[in-house]
Amino acid sequence: MRTAIIGGGAAGFFLAVNLKEMMPEMDVTIFERSDRVLHKVSISGGGRCNCTNSFEDVRDLQTVYPRGHRLMKRLMKGFSQVDAYTWFERHGVKLTTQDDHCVFPQSQQSQSIIQCFQHYCRRYDVDIQTGVRISSLAELHDYDFICVTIGGQPRAEGLSWLAAAGHEIVQPVPSLFTFRIDDKALCELMGTVVEEASVMIPSTAFRASGPLLLTHWGMSGPAILRLSSYAARHLSEQGYLAPLSVNWTGLKEAEVRSVLQETAVRNPQKMLSNIHLFDLPQRLWNYLLRKNLAERADKRWGELSQKDHHRMVNMLTNDTYRVSGRAPFKDEFVTCGGISLSAVNPSTLESRAVRHLYFAGEVLDIDGVTGGFNFQAAWTTAYTVAKAIFSSEK
Repeated sequence: MRTAIIGGGAAGFFLAVNLKEMMPEMDVTIFERSDRVLHKVSISGGGRCNCTNSFEDVRDLQTVYPRGHRLMKRLMKGFSQVDAYTWFERHGVKLTTQDDHCVFPQSQQSQSIIQCFQHYCRRYDVDIQTGVRISSLAELHDYDFICVTIGGQPRAEGLSWLAAAGHEIVQPVPSLFTFRIDDKALCELMGTVVEEASVMIPSTAFRASGPLLLTHWGMSGPAILRLSSYAARHLSEQGYLAPLSVNWTGLKEAEVRSVLQETAVRNPQKMLSNIHLFDLPQRLWNYLLRKNLAERADKRWGELSQKDHHRMVNMLTNDTYRVSGRAPFKDEFVTCGGISLSAVNPSTLESRAVRHLYFAGEVLDIDGVTGGFNFQAAWTTAYTVAKAIFSSEK
């Protein structure tokens, strides 16, 4: 029996190794169109490869899989984050879980994951062919099984050959990117980090929280990246022009108001700029005062009116900006969209249109936020496909 895997990325290699361990007699070939394999693995997580997550804080999979959460809930019963952790350690990659629940190799090097895959592919005689572009299923007519693991496609044209075979394609759009904001004073604060921020797109249900990073073009960090993933299609439809509201404290208005009032009572003679609250960096605090209070930013705490207090509450919990565009996340370019989940069997990920054709990884319309969730989707879907092929041959 012969299996062709189209795509030499994380899902493709994970599928190949598991197939060979389940079916040593299976001939497996990986076809990669570029001259190198596992490129995204090598650069992910800043070169450290955030390979999964503990899911410790995840109560609803929709918060980490905006698209495909129902399918992931089903598939993870067969191969979860715990199974992934165990798999890598059993295959020689020691892992470590950080305080933020992200899981990395203990070596802090993505090369540990890459070397693991390459070692087992050599050991199991997996044939790896690079520089080979597959553009038609007919090219692989002499294979018994075909698995597509080509990753996210930035354009629907990259999936046209699969559409021609009868598969519904969900239009791909970027789903993990940072926000451009045309505010020179804000951008001069590049490098500033706020650990507990909340962001939202007004008049929508899209919101996220977490660390926020100011950059020379606008805003980044986990909070912004999560929001971009949740609102990917909405932002695309708006041409990446949208309002943005920032809660710099992550607290409710009443809590912020109470802290401000108490501070004013205790420090009536001190200048506003001399007491920066909520652990906000001094430069950011001064920027927010100037932006929201203008000339009154030079007042003392005891000189503030009720209207000034209201403005300060608003500046801390509902500070508004205008998103003027997007910038790709430097470590990876992720898209939502791809093969519609209605086009596959939810138990096996086999095509409903073509027998013995399977899909795994980001080619499916399953999109995870940052923190190792995209890689977990790759491991889960690839294992599901390997198990399905194994079961079909029993």
